[in-house]
Amino acid sequence: DVTASEVPPEPAEPITSRFLFVDVAAQRAKQLRRGALPRLDRHPPSGGPHKLERVAMEEVRNGLVQYSLPTADEFAKTLKR
Repeated sequence: DVTASEVPPEPAEPITSRFLFVDVAAQRAKQLRRGALPRLDRHPPSGGPHKLERVAMEEVRNGLVQYSLPTADEFAKTLKR
């Protein structure tokens, strides 16, 4: 896993699934709420209630958030629990 404040060396693949996009952005917003530094050079001034979520979505759109999907075997193990 990438440390919350580390910027990946190369951009992540674009996310084509809006469901995956929401999941990745939500996890990144959680990191930001817990004090992780934004990976964007610029971010909107503080204000709106959705600031961190918007920052997270912009980071995901720009490929600044690495993510991985479970393999079929890993997924099957979670179903057996």
